Amino acid sequence: MIMNTPSSATTDTRTDEDPAASNDKRRAAALSLAAWKQFVNVARPYWLGDQKRTAWTLLVLLIVLMLVETKLAVMLNNQAGEMTSALAGRNGDRFWNAVRACLLVLAFAVPVYAFYYYMRDRFANQWRRWLTGRFLDGYLKERKYYALGANSEIDNPDQRISEDINTFTGRSIHFLLIFLGSIMQLVAFSTVLWSISQVLVGVLAVYALTGTVIALYVFGNPLIQLNFWQLRREADFRFSLIRLRENAESIAFYRGEAQERAHIDGKFDSVIQNFAHLIRKQCSLNLFQRTFSQLTLVLPFIILAQGVLSGELEVGRAVQAAGAFTAVLSAVGVIVDNFESLSRFVAGIGRLQGLSALVLADAQPEAPAADPHPRIQMRPGAHLALEALTLHPPQSERVLIRELNLVLKPGDALLITGDSGCGKSSLLRAIAGLWNTGSGTIQHPPLESCFFLPQQPYLQAGTLRSQLLYPSGESNLGDAALLEILDQAHLPHLAARVGGLDAVEDWEKLLSVGEQQRLAFARVLVHRPSIVILDEATSALDSGNEASLYARLRANGTTLISIAHRAAVLRHHTHVLRLLGDGAWEMHDAEGYQFDGAVVPLRGSGGSGGAGTGAGTGASLQLVPPASAPVMAAAG
Repeated sequence: MIMNTPSSATTDTRTDEDPAASNDKRRAAALSLAAWKQFVNVARPYWLGDQKRTAWTLLVLLIVLMLVETKLAVMLNNQAGEMTSALAGRNGDRFWNAVRACLLVLAFAVPVYAFYYYMRDRFANQWRRWLTGRFLDGYLKERKYYALGANSEIDNPDQRISEDINTFTGRSIHFLLIFLGSIMQLVAFSTVLWSISQVLVGVLAVYALTGTVIALYVFGNPLIQLNFWQLRREADFRFSLIRLRENAESIAFYRGEAQERAHIDGKFDSVIQNFAHLIRKQCSLNLFQRTFSQLTLVLPFIILAQGVLSGELEVGRAVQAAGAFTAVLSAVGVIVDNFESLSRFVAGIGRLQGLSALVLADAQPEAPAADPHPRIQMRPGAHLALEALTLHPPQSERVLIRELNLVLKPGDALLITGDSGCGKSSLLRAIAGLWNTGSGTIQHPPLESCFFLPQQPYLQAGTLRSQLLYPSGESNLGDAALLEILDQAHLPHLAARVGGLDAVEDWEKLLSVGEQQRLAFARVLVHRPSIVILDEATSALDSGNEASLYARLRANGTTLISIAHRAAVLRHHTHVLRLLGDGAWEMHDAEGYQFDGAVVPLRGSGGSGGAGTGAGTGASLQLVPPASAPVMAAAG
């Protein structure tokens, strides 16, 4: 027996702080330069990257359509003044000429208006498709989706990708065009307004500036923060419902409906309470916006009334001025008019920027906090080897394994055992590259030659053929070969039962856990990897099926690493790694090992039949192929 024990007790120094609680300290950026920088960080790659030609072409087209639409709006406003003046002067010819001109303008304005909105939505849809693909690439690359879920660095990344990106692209195009359109409208109608009354222009400037300042400083930050939290709490509520659906059977067996309802009610109460604060603040904003806009119905007529009453100004010119006043005020008061949706938009930008900082390589994240842990190094090699491996759980000081050294040569089979919670599955996560908190080096062959079988197999939505080929999308194996593999995995009648290899079913509900585990073994037979790592992958199988499947893998010369607790699987392994907890471990020869503690010592460097011990640094072990005697040699 080769053994490693920690030189001193290791305590878990994790704080009681919930990661989600620490995430709660984050806030959305205010409507300020910081929010603008976040927007630029998310939007820049689209406008300056490989899609820049398409992006700028569509934007120029929309600007041209806006210019045409603005010109037509000015012409309609002029004709409205002409019709009013003609009616006031009882001039029929002038009136009907104005009507014909107005109808002619409308004949062009209506299709331009419709085409403009069609192109705007198409532009937003095209941007969403590109940006979603970019985030999905980063989210799936290097298994970041797993790291985000394991470390709780960010909440609800699924919602940020599916909903926040849609809002970001749609609202970005919307606000960009609103601001550009406001500039055009301001220039076009200010000329009309200036030609009628310079006093009205001055009053307008003061009025619009005052309203914008009040909106920004009184309603700005509170609305953005409330919208930020509303997005997050809605996502938490939706996720609690998803968990209920995904774990329906387990909850039904436990009869845990009351607990689930209490949990869901808690999430929903957070949604309602935040929304109550939001609508109270929104009510105040609505009151301000309504007052701000309704005064424009009276204000221009008050200023122009004396000129009309004295005969210096036609009634139609007054109507024209009032229309121009409303248009210019709408242009300069665009922030006030759109403040509610603008605050929601800024809240969504902050959420996307947070995700991009973690999943996109070219993002500009905030400086990360100092990492107290070194990282396990992954290195390619001809076979699997662990060199001085020390493993911690993520965000924890607890030592699961300390200074483990071993080498697995082709054909070896290692069984990992130990009490629950000692780190068996954690070691497999480290070998797979999912956990890297710790020290030491893991040498691994090409990843495509390794295959992991979890206790609960993942079955994707799709055909029976796709279940067999997963994670590959295609194979050169024909139907006859796939059916033969199903037979070897003790599922001979499955294809006939479901309607063939191309049948689509809800496999997780249709198949028992035992059938799912046998289907996972069939995947191994399809891909024929050189290393198979099994995390209690036969827990639902009877001893006969388990023995047969293990024997088939060993007959193929596959290197095995297994977590199991049944004595029957010992004969399919050459060595046993027993984890003792607190970083300690023992290595045994599988022959003669018993799970009840009676162990035949491993022949090691201490002499034939003796035991070697590794203290502090551990003993370096080499597992030799089963064709030779099971000798464990201590190196160095």
